[in-house]
Amino acid sequence: THDPTGSAKDARERNQRKRAGSAKGDTRARRRRGIATIPLGDAPANPASSHPPIDPASHPCVLVSEPAMASQAVFSELFDAASGSYKYYLRGAWRLSASRKTVSVFNPSAMGEDAAQFKVQQCDREEIDAAFEACRTAQEVWRATPLWKRAESLRKAAGLIREHKHTIAEFLVREVAKGRKDSVVECERSADLIEYCAEEGVRLLSKGDFLTSDAFPGSDRNKLCLASRVPLGTVLCVPPFNYPVNLAVSKIAPALIAGNAVLVKPPTQGSVAGLHMMQCFHKTGVFPDGLINMLTIRSSENGDYMASHKGVNCLSFTGGDTGIRLAEKAGMIPLQMELGGKDACVVCTDADLDLAAKHIVKGAFSYSGQRCTAVKVVMVEESVADEVVRKVVEGVGALTVGMPDDNCSITPVISKSSADSIEALVVDAKEKGAKLCHEYKRKCNLIWPLVVDHVRPDMKLAWEEPFGPVLPIMRVANVDQAVDLCNRSRFALQSCVFTRDIDKAVKISDSIKAGTVQVNSAPARGPDHFPFQGFRDSGIGSQGVANSIATMTKTKTTVINLSGPSYSAG
Repeated sequence: THDPTGSAKDARERNQRKRAGSAKGDTRARRRRGIATIPLGDAPANPASSHPPIDPASHPCVLVSEPAMASQAVFSELFDAASGSYKYYLRGAWRLSASRKTVSVFNPSAMGEDAAQFKVQQCDREEIDAAFEACRTAQEVWRATPLWKRAESLRKAAGLIREHKHTIAEFLVREVAKGRKDSVVECERSADLIEYCAEEGVRLLSKGDFLTSDAFPGSDRNKLCLASRVPLGTVLCVPPFNYPVNLAVSKIAPALIAGNAVLVKPPTQGSVAGLHMMQCFHKTGVFPDGLINMLTIRSSENGDYMASHKGVNCLSFTGGDTGIRLAEKAGMIPLQMELGGKDACVVCTDADLDLAAKHIVKGAFSYSGQRCTAVKVVMVEESVADEVVRKVVEGVGALTVGMPDDNCSITPVISKSSADSIEALVVDAKEKGAKLCHEYKRKCNLIWPLVVDHVRPDMKLAWEEPFGPVLPIMRVANVDQAVDLCNRSRFALQSCVFTRDIDKAVKISDSIKAGTVQVNSAPARGPDHFPFQGFRDSGIGSQGVANSIATMTKTKTTVINLSGPSYSAG
C-alpha cells in the first residue's frame, strides 16, 4: 500500500496518543476549548446517547506531514514550487495563470486556525476562452475516434486512478475532511464508474434505430431512416465539494465515451484532489491535447461567465441553488443539474423499527450529513414515534466524533460559515419549541451529531437543508400527512419509506413527488448506473451512466429516399 506521507503512520500514532492523554469531558473544560453548548433541561440522561469526550483542540491544524506527492514523478509537474501553488490543465499541459493570482484552499480540520492549506490558480476570462477553443478543436479529432478506442482510453485512466487512489485520497482528507477510508473508497468507486461507462457506452452508442416509412398510414416503403446518437460538442462539468472526484468522473466519463470534449471546473474545496485525478487522464497519453481541460477559477468573478459561455454545449452541474441561476443563464443547451434535497424518511406503524433506526442513523450522519441524499427529516407516525426516537438516539450515541484521519463518523463540516448556518437552524427550532435530544456541542466547524424531536412546519429546520449532522424528526398523525409534507417541499430529490406492507410502500412511492423513493432503505445515489434525478428545485434531467450518455448526445437521422417502394424478402 502506498503511503503518501512517508511518516504519516507515525504522525497519526503520535496524534492518537496526544488525544488520548488530553481528552477531558467536564463542561468548564469544554467551554475553555471554545465548544459552544446549548444547555437543555430535556436532554436525555441515557449514557448511550452521550458521545465519548474528545478534545478537538488537541488535533493539529495539519493532520499529517506535508505529503511527498509533488516529488513523485507522476505528479511532480502539477506543483509550482516557486509560487507554492498548483497549476491548471489546458491543452495537455500544466500551466500557471497569466493573472498571477491564486485561490486558497482551506483545511476544514484545522478548525479555523491557519487553515489555508493549498493554493490553486485563479484563471481569467482569456484562459476560459482558450479552454473552450481547445475543446472545440480537439473534439473534432475525438468524435472521429472509434468507440473501442475511446473505451480503451477510459479504462487506462481508470487504472491510473485506482493505482494512485491513496495519493488522491490524501487530498480529500485534507480538503473536504472526508474520512481516510471513505476517501479511498471514493477513488475506487470512481475507477469502477469509468470502466462501467466505457463498456456501457460501447453497447449503447454502437446501435441505433432503423425505421421504414410504410409504418405510417398512407406511406409506401420508399424511405429508410437510420437514427444514431452523436456528440454535442463540449460538456462543462461542475462537481461539488462533497464528492469532487466521483462526481467529476460521473460527468467526464459519459461525455468522453460519447465523443465530446470536456472542461471541468472543480470545486475550490476539493480542487487539488481533482487536479490529481486529472493527471491520471493526462498520464494515459492517449487523449488528444485539449480534449480534457481543468480550470480553477474564483467562481464569484467568473463562474457565470464560464457557465454561460457560447462554447458550452451541455452543462452538467451538481451543487446548490447556484444551479438555478446558472440554468436561467445557460440558454438552449441540454442541462443535467442536481441541486440538493430535503430527503424525507417516512416511518409507518408497521415498519421494522430496528431496521428503520439503523438506516436513519447511517443515512443522516454519514460524512457528517454533507450529502444531497442524506436523510434530512424523519416523518414518523405518532404511535411509534417515541420508540423510533429512542432507537435513533441510541444509534447516534455510538457515533465517533473527531478528525478524518481517524475515520471518525462525524468530522468537521466544510467551513465555519456552513457550521453557522446549521447552528442557526438549530437555534430557530429550539426557540420555537423543538426538543434537542442531545446537548448541542460545537467547536468551530466541528458539530456533534444532534437529533431534534418535535419539529413542526413553522420551523426552518422542517424545510431547509442543514447539510450537516443535524436530524429533525416530525411526528405525523398518518401517512397521508407525511406525503403532504413531502410534496410541499421545494426539494424533491429522494425520499424513503419503511413498512412491511409492499402494497402500502408502492402506494406511498406513487404519491410522493420525488426523483427516487427508496423502500426500506435510506436514500442513496447509486449504484452509479441507476437513474438519479430530482424534481422541482432539486434538479433538471437525470444522471446514471446510460442517462448521462443520453443527455450528452443528440439524435441524428439519415433518410435514404428510394425511387420506388421496396419490400424486403425473406
